[in-house]
Amino acid sequence: MPRLRLLRPDHAPALLAFERENRAYFAASVPDRGDDYFAHFADRHEALLAEQSAGLCFFHLLMDGDEVLGRFNLVDVADGSADLGYRVAERAAGRGLATAAVREACALAAGEYGLTGLRAATTLDNTASRAVLTRTGFTRCGEIELSGRPGLRFERRLDAEGEGRRLP
Repeated sequence: MPRLRLLRPDHAPALLAFERENRAYFAASVPDRGDDYFAHFADRHEALLAEQSAGLCFFHLLMDGDEVLGRFNLVDVADGSADLGYRVAERAAGRGLATAAVREACALAAGEYGLTGLRAATTLDNTASRAVLTRTGFTRCGEIELSGRPGLRFERRLDAEGEGRRLP
């Protein structure tokens, strides 16, 4: 059963393979990472681990054995909240994995990291991501522009068990 794993140094090769294999698929719904991301992946991976060690972010991989099926990140941790971002491999999409992993990320955010709220955003045309956020207790709270594309902002409050409460 796929589970979230906190990012580690030894995840680098599998994570890079995941990003390369799914680059075109991701670019259809989220801004492309660009060639520089891949050219300097090792440096970027080390920087992520440093941010995680400092408690600024928590990076998770959805793993099935040694295989990366997705990324579920809590970034910009401050004042009890963080931004949730995620992406799932094309071959793993449509199986409920994103919904289950977002629920798991919410539980970790509250239980392990002591967070009380999460924010998320998605492009307007990313209906799958909007559905995942809605199913996992996020509520729409505004409009946003993401790399020149129209999008929506969402938020979710968390209780101590990681269960969400819809905002009024």
